[in-house]
Amino acid sequence: MSSTPVALVTGGNKGIGFAIVRDLCKQFTGDVYLTARDPGRGQAAVTKLQEEGLNPLFHQLDIDNLQSIRTLRDFLKEKYGGLNVLVNNAGIGFKVADTTPFAIQAEVTMRTNFFATRDVCTELLPLIKPHGRVVNVSSMASVSALARCSQDLQQKFRNDTITEEELVKLMTKFVEDTKNGVHEKEGWPNTAYGVSKIGVTVLSRIQAQMLNKERKADRILLNACCPGWVRTDMAGPNATKSPEEGAETPVYLALLAPDADGPHGHLISEKKVQKW
Repeated sequence: MSSTPVALVTGGNKGIGFAIVRDLCKQFTGDVYLTARDPGRGQAAVTKLQEEGLNPLFHQLDIDNLQSIRTLRDFLKEKYGGLNVLVNNAGIGFKVADTTPFAIQAEVTMRTNFFATRDVCTELLPLIKPHGRVVNVSSMASVSALARCSQDLQQKFRNDTITEEELVKLMTKFVEDTKNGVHEKEGWPNTAYGVSKIGVTVLSRIQAQMLNKERKADRILLNACCPGWVRTDMAGPNATKSPEEGAETPVYLALLAPDADGPHGHLISEKKVQKW
């Protein structure tokens, strides 16, 4: 078993994920894994970074596939005995002009951005080594979506004692409400992406509390973050930041010093804690 520290980025073959992998290759002392759903695209991304003189490694990962997550988990456990840095970057978003029915957008977006990210955490968080770092890429869209929720929903999402089970029920209810055409009546905003990222932000707070309770001495730090409005396939060419600029906050959180005691359980944007 290798004693080399190991970092892993989901959805690493393009956009912000690719830029995060590049930065970690330059700044992280250890092995850096670029993961992607499509092995061909993943390997091509690795080759591109190798041409820059960097040495990322590749492992296939489709976060929508539980078996794929577990295969990766078993590999990390066997080869490294765990994981030091996990960046949950993989996610999707429909374009504003997309004509896909809203209920389908809600189901697809929620499945990947919230439920699949949660599955990765369920399988990989137990592998995180002492002083490990976990970064869940969320969005300030979660804050604006929260502001457009009903007062009742806002209270639930801001409640410090919300459980993972309660959060899952709320995310499931949003999808059901869109299918039944009642999501606005039930107090939800018209943004599947924003609501899915509310889920990621709140899940991160719940996970941080769980780590405090179960593994306080290990000093693991876990946060959600917003990379900003970044020029990617998802956000389009008019966004204000380059992928390299978008990678700054996630990489900052991934590389927090071993003796740091925070931030932990927060939403971070531009390297600053955001009010939730």
